[in-house]
Amino acid sequence: MGRNPVVGRQGPVFHAAVVPDEKKAKRIRVKQIRSGIGHADTMRRTLRALGLARHQMTVELPNNASVRGMITKVRHLVEVEPA
Repeated sequence: MGRNPVVGRQGPVFHAAVVPDEKKAKRIRVKQIRSGIGHADTMRRTLRALGLARHQMTVELPNNASVRGMITKVRHLVEVEPA
């Protein structure tokens, strides 16, 4: 017999932060919800560049193209909301 098919996974199907558009919010609040441990070094460095040093840490950043690009890289590790 093979493995059982996946029936009703726990949690959301895909968790990724949605970055608000620059017109909607001038500043955004970014919270690290998952650890960088076990992820690529570039992702850990991106978290550090965003100012997130620890799990559950929150920072307020300007909503510009460079910050949105960094958030896109680590979107599965952070939570984003307008400030």
